[in-house]
Amino acid sequence: MNWCEACAIAFSLVAGNAFASDSIPASLTGAKGDPARGRAIVANRQVGLCLLCHSGPFPEERFQGNLAPDLMNAARLTEGQIRQRIVDSGKVNPQSIMPAYYKSEGLARVAPAYRGKTVLTAEQIEDIVAYLLTLK
Repeated sequence: MNWCEACAIAFSLVAGNAFASDSIPASLTGAKGDPARGRAIVANRQVGLCLLCHSGPFPEERFQGNLAPDLMNAARLTEGQIRQRIVDSGKVNPQSIMPAYYKSEGLARVAPAYRGKTVLTAEQIEDIVAYLLTLK
């Protein structure tokens, strides 16, 4: 855990925010994801939008983000920690600007067509987790 993460946890505890765990150990689908599909989702600017904020090992993508950590940093996390950050990074860091990709309740300013829906499916999240684990 780095200093920023420790501060975010301390802040959430002091502020009274619910903070249970930084990990979702079990697969959302009950199965392992496909790393090739996961890489395609991460690199696709119409689906995951990951490269809007993150950079990573994608030499074919000219423009990559610099607002968030390089995706190679995912290698320091466990499978469950990676999953939690994709599902809802706000549970780990309440100040995170990363959207919750598998949350449909408690969101503000959601267009009517997207209410009650998640950004990514459970299968897509598992595919991304599988891909990010290959970066270790």
